[in-house]
Amino acid sequence: MSANPLLLLDYEPSLERLGDDYYDLVTAADFPAHILRFRNNDLLPKLGLQPQSVSDADFVDAFGKFQGSRPFLALRYHGYQFGEYNAFLGDGRGFLYGQARGTAGALYDLGTKGSGTTPYSRGGDGRLTLKGGVREVLAAEALHRAGVTTSRCLSLVETGDSLWRGDEPSPTRSSVMIRMQQSHIRFGTFERLHTLDRKDLIAILLDHVIEVYYPHLWGESDRYALFYAELVQRVAELTAQWMSAGFCHAVLNTDNMAITGESFDYGPFAFIPTLDPSFTAAYFDHFGRYSYGRQPAICRWNLEMLQRPLERVISSSDLEAGLSTFDQHYERMYRQRMLSKLGFEALDNSEFDDLLKLTLQLLKETQVGYHSFFAELAQQFANNWREDVGNIFSAASVSLGAFANLWDTWKNSYFNLLLSSPAVEMDAIAQRLRHHNPTTTPLRPEIETAWEAIAQKDDWTVFDALLQQVQAK
Repeated sequence: MSANPLLLLDYEPSLERLGDDYYDLVTAADFPAHILRFRNNDLLPKLGLQPQSVSDADFVDAFGKFQGSRPFLALRYHGYQFGEYNAFLGDGRGFLYGQARGTAGALYDLGTKGSGTTPYSRGGDGRLTLKGGVREVLAAEALHRAGVTTSRCLSLVETGDSLWRGDEPSPTRSSVMIRMQQSHIRFGTFERLHTLDRKDLIAILLDHVIEVYYPHLWGESDRYALFYAELVQRVAELTAQWMSAGFCHAVLNTDNMAITGESFDYGPFAFIPTLDPSFTAAYFDHFGRYSYGRQPAICRWNLEMLQRPLERVISSSDLEAGLSTFDQHYERMYRQRMLSKLGFEALDNSEFDDLLKLTLQLLKETQVGYHSFFAELAQQFANNWREDVGNIFSAASVSLGAFANLWDTWKNSYFNLLLSSPAVEMDAIAQRLRHHNPTTTPLRPEIETAWEAIAQKDDWTVFDALLQQVQAK
């Protein structure tokens, strides 16, 4: 019998070396069943593994039965949840399974979700519903396809428990998921140490973060200030990625903000159906704190709250200087990504900005499908659009008759930019459109359709088809 390559990865005790001030050792739950429902073959080569060398049974044994003798770490953290500080958090239904070096040299965390109770479960069962796992797989793959800096699911195993939840028809099925990202260290990890008045542990953790995840700053005398400034940039750019991708995270508490500037932990997320700044994904977000349009302001506020623990080791002036760059980083990245979705390079040209403003006005006023607009733009674009404005969107499936003047103004603006571009640029525009505009974005109705087939008939073909469409280049 061949050895399990997932168990034989060269796991590094990077965070474990810092000592148990940052985590608790825990064990995984024993589950009554183990059915592999998803494996991400795209991620295996990043870990130096070829998909054909890893069997489904290997996934189940490593990430469902949790065989082997690895130490599992439930990480300790606090956080601001809906603006209120919560000191009773921590990994309540997951743990850090292990850290492994990728083929490109980066260190990756493999973290669980739904693996059982920990000291931070707060009376919960430590489980993940199968629907929650299905949704997170789709969210992560859709964001990855859209060019968002995101965690991704490595595997999803159905585990046979019956769970009771207030937001799902119950009993419902259970699962355990493995999430792969650079780091699960959160803003709230530092906030906990500030509450405990442990400046020493803040400094140790900050040095660890810089050495491992910002190594280009490690030798700098002002590395702490440079780290915060770069984190501000990463978070601003991530927020711009969400906004351009039409994504509403829904629960942007500080315990859901990674210190590496990655997007992770997808619960009641949603992709917006239309451009509506007030769109709110979580049913329990009664005042719209985490609505789609408020995401930039919330992420900036979270960075501001992070200053409180960091002030123990970084001067206030350096922190304020770093945070002051948030808006410019956000606006630059948002402009760049939106112009790419329109097929153009982000050049310093006022005509491009005029087109972008017109596009946002068109999407907001008409309430045409946000994702279908860009998908159709990519699919219908042709060289003859440069020859006659009447060729632009001539086969559009949406009707904008009530906004004919605005629609014509947008077409003329797009046409004029095509005319001002060299004819040889048309192929590059078409390529950008296809690259930056996914054909399929998993909106709630599509996700619910896939889940209903699973829940009612254990039919996974609808989910598999949707996933393939979401991943399609």
